[in-house]
Amino acid sequence: MLQDVLKKINISIGEEEIALFDAYYENLISWNEKFNLTAITDRQEVDVKHFADSLSAASFFPQGSKVVDVGSGAGFPAIPLKILRRDLDITMLDALNKRVGFLLDTLAVLELEGSALHMRAEDAAYTSMRESFDVATARAVARIKILAQYLLPLVKVGGRVVLYKGADVEEEIKEAEGAIKTLGGVLSKTERRDFMGLGRTIVVIDKVFSTPFAYPRKKIK
Repeated sequence: MLQDVLKKINISIGEEEIALFDAYYENLISWNEKFNLTAITDRQEVDVKHFADSLSAASFFPQGSKVVDVGSGAGFPAIPLKILRRDLDITMLDALNKRVGFLLDTLAVLELEGSALHMRAEDAAYTSMRESFDVATARAVARIKILAQYLLPLVKVGGRVVLYKGADVEEEIKEAEGAIKTLGGVLSKTERRDFMGLGRTIVVIDKVFSTPFAYPRKKIK
């Protein structure tokens, strides 16, 4: 099922990757019985709505990128990206410690390199992580205006933000124009991904100058 879905977005995976996605799914379901990680538990739905969706933006992550995934939750998109792209250096941030425990356990089970930290993005921006990543990404976390304030401070000049958004993003983009510019970004491109009834728009923001140190504010609106 997963292989067939990925073919529709020109991605191919081998037996090793399939085995890792199988193990990921089993660990997700096991942990989901202890506390809620995802409302989607059917394997075919997970393949489409979590695994394939996470990989739909893989081409926007340059080779060897240092990547931060903000609000990782159950590991989407970071862990599927790492399964497909071992060249990526992945750091996951989440505000809930139980989810961080799941992320660390999953990395161990899958024997993947990476890190998961119990930290909010607005706090991470005032540590050594500020402007240290090549790519910052987020999936289904907040509106673009808010995500720009979370992610752009973490990206180095010359890097980018990759956002997984719904089918209709024009209003969000217009709303976010001022924030993106203030934070040092410029909208680079939007690209649609449509497969198995799932409408997805990938939004790419390039970092063109350093984010003023006043951002992100502690209370982001």
